[in-house]
Amino acid sequence: MDAISYRTVHANKATAQKKWILIDAENEVVGRLASKVAYILLGKHKTDFTPNADNGDNVIIINAEKVRFTGKKLEEKEYIRYTGYPGGQRFATPKELLNRKPTEILKHAIHGMLPKNKLGSKLNTNVMIYAGTEHNQEAQQPVKIDLKTIKA
Repeated sequence: MDAISYRTVHANKATAQKKWILIDAENEVVGRLASKVAYILLGKHKTDFTPNADNGDNVIIINAEKVRFTGKKLEEKEYIRYTGYPGGQRFATPKELLNRKPTEILKHAIHGMLPKNKLGSKLNTNVMIYAGTEHNQEAQQPVKIDLKTIKA
């Protein structure tokens, strides 16, 4: 046996084969969609997955306002944020956020499933979320995929 054939290949910024993927979020459950998107952003679906490198694909999500929640989460779940001022703690339910900022729900869910370090911050920039069916990344020629094909 040749020992050279057993060398582990580590992906890096120069060798990463990044693609653009288009995902339609219509009628998708928020948590399940977010876990599959995080799986794609990390690059775990690729054979050259490297945990400390950004070799995942870029993701475009359309129809973010048409996601759904299971159970009573639409009324009972609370998103908490803080303005930075005394007494500035603010609460919002998913129903309120869907009316005001529909993209924030998916952004928050995906962010929670990525690493909490510099790599996770970089991976957050690789996802674009749009409320309607129109997006600004036609020039990148994204490939539309079916989420049922991803085993996250």
